Amino acid sequence: MSSPAPVVRGQALSGHNRISTQALTSLAKAAAAQALGVDAQDVRADWTDDDGLLALSLVAPISIPPLQSVVLDPATVDASGGPIWDRAVRAKASILATVSELSGSRLSRVDIRVSGARISTGGRVR
Repeated sequence: MSSPAPVVRGQALSGHNRISTQALTSLAKAAAAQALGVDAQDVRADWTDDDGLLALSLVAPISIPPLQSVVLDPATVDASGGPIWDRAVRAKASILATVSELSGSRLSRVDIRVSGARISTGGRVR
């Protein structure tokens, strides 16, 4: 279904807008980094076609509290966002929503492979 051309000051504008793969990848890496509590440079993102929608595959570490603090106080796991599995599941939904909203692209799914752990130093894990 085609939508009418936007109108600015009474003049219809024609043309199209595209978001490059590089820009989408940067956005996906930033969203994943925020959701997993790591640096964007540590995130790898790949796109595939999924019946006309975009499927995002991510490989990234996840931040965890120092293990010594978990040994001393097991509640640290809950304060850091819960077990890694639960955090990865929540991160998928968050990343899908963020990338879809900011890019206007329709994603079918987000797959995350946790490749390691980054010890968070100070404060709560994001």
